[in-house]
Amino acid sequence: MTSFNIERLPFNKDAVSVWADADSRHKNWPVVYTIEGTDEIYIGESTNVANRMKQHLDAGTRSHLKTIKVILDDSFNKSVCLDLESQLIRYLAADSKYKVLNGNHGITDADYYDRERYRETFNELFDELLKEGVFTRSIPDIVNSDLFKFSPFKALNTDQSVAIEGVLEKLFEDLENKTDSPIVIQGDPGTGKTIVAVYLMKLLVDIAKSQPDEQLDSDSMFSDFFQEGFREQLTDFTFGLVIPQQSLRKSIEKVFAKTPGLSKSMVLSPFDAGASKEHYDLLIVDESHRLGQRSNQPSAAQNKKFTEINIALFGNDDLSWTQLDWIRAKSSHQLYLLDSAQSVKPADLPAEVTTALVAKARESKSYFHLASQMRVAGGSDYIEFIGRVFAGTQQGPESFGNYELRLFDDLAEMRQAIFEKDKEVGLSRMIAGYAWPWVSKNNPNAIDIQIGDVGLTWNRTATDWINSPTSLEEVGSIHTVQGYDLNYAGVIIGPDLSYDLMAKKIVFHRENYHDKKGKENNPRLGIEYSDEDLLNYVVNIYRVLLTRGIKGTFVYVCDLDLRDYLIHFFRGQNSRA
Repeated sequence: MTSFNIERLPFNKDAVSVWADADSRHKNWPVVYTIEGTDEIYIGESTNVANRMKQHLDAGTRSHLKTIKVILDDSFNKSVCLDLESQLIRYLAADSKYKVLNGNHGITDADYYDRERYRETFNELFDELLKEGVFTRSIPDIVNSDLFKFSPFKALNTDQSVAIEGVLEKLFEDLENKTDSPIVIQGDPGTGKTIVAVYLMKLLVDIAKSQPDEQLDSDSMFSDFFQEGFREQLTDFTFGLVIPQQSLRKSIEKVFAKTPGLSKSMVLSPFDAGASKEHYDLLIVDESHRLGQRSNQPSAAQNKKFTEINIALFGNDDLSWTQLDWIRAKSSHQLYLLDSAQSVKPADLPAEVTTALVAKARESKSYFHLASQMRVAGGSDYIEFIGRVFAGTQQGPESFGNYELRLFDDLAEMRQAIFEKDKEVGLSRMIAGYAWPWVSKNNPNAIDIQIGDVGLTWNRTATDWINSPTSLEEVGSIHTVQGYDLNYAGVIIGPDLSYDLMAKKIVFHRENYHDKKGKENNPRLGIEYSDEDLLNYVVNIYRVLLTRGIKGTFVYVCDLDLRDYLIHFFRGQNSRA
């Protein structure tokens, strides 16, 4: 039996005036409300909703909206309403029927008394709103979408909140003093670096567009930055989000296109930023470790463009110029989000460059670290465990609670397990190291990966592969999944890696590694990459693949000796040999 009631009325002064006197709770009770238009919606909470509606109407900024819904429940308190408001903002923004007109500075995820019981009521409310057409999809479907995972309306954890507050303080300090300090946020896979970048873009837009008389809750996150003196520094402020990976960039473009104040034109490739006629006040670079140094590009056109950008920016085509130099040249201020351990090919920035960048940020007290694990239910312990296993320093098996880490000796069985998980919770996919050539790229009927009786094909699309209609039947590569979440990942560790029983270490097999750009020498810079060099990149690839799964990771290993090595550490998990 539901305890809430939804009251509906037109969004105009006469209707609100009559409604205000109909129930004492309209003027003195914590409620959550929505104001809806044809394709826009605003979500709020108030302890005097009648007065709050009059404020909205007097302000006039939302006068084009038409209908009010007020959610009343005698058991609601302020904490409950803040939680429900935040959840509605997150879910409606990701559902994409409406453009959500809220800012993101007030999103909360605070605990409070009896929260789980209240959230059961929320689920009943969401079902009711789905029936009424406010939502177009179920909550589980929304949660599995990229629009939700990369939403600027995410509730931040403490690490992220501290980092964003620190970034804002440093940025405004630099703007005030006319100085430039490179800002760095570093974190392991799953610590929410991309979320921080997207959230910050929306927050800066909201600060810049805020009005002096705009009413904010005093306890609203980052409310101090909406005060006089901050918005003025962002007058005519230009900024962009640079994302090196094509697939992730396209997903973020979709999110920005659905978010008021943001636009897909704000999302840039390194080439876009370098060739832009605009000089940016701020460039935020996600996955900064994936920026490129000078190397043979994927196409002749990109090789030519690299030269043209260098000459336009620096007056010469010195081979030492990198895409990091482009970012510095095209912006007055920079924020870099990075994890050097996710560098996956030699053309990426060298480790010494990112190390120097971090050192400079530390020196200027503009370095922030994300430690809390947001993706993997096994937590940061699991991330570190995977790193130690591949580094050869792990001493034995570990437990990660309910996180499913399973080692299979039958690929067909693992594939079937992924099918079953996809039916159960969705977003479960097979992924692998680049240990087989991509034959089906030119011959759609070809089999790329043949292991025993199981024949598989690589991803048929390079962009938004996870959500493509045939992805469950295919195998994704590092280039389609880096930066993304899965509920369950079925990882194939191919014959590019094996275990040397004599040397007692993992070794790399160049002949079984088929990413041409991933093992190509760099004659322009006079660099030849040894097998040991390439081993580091390939291990990074598998670290990324093995940390995509939110709920679990299933593993099949081609090399028997490597499988036996991993069994030693997976024993005691939800595993099978």
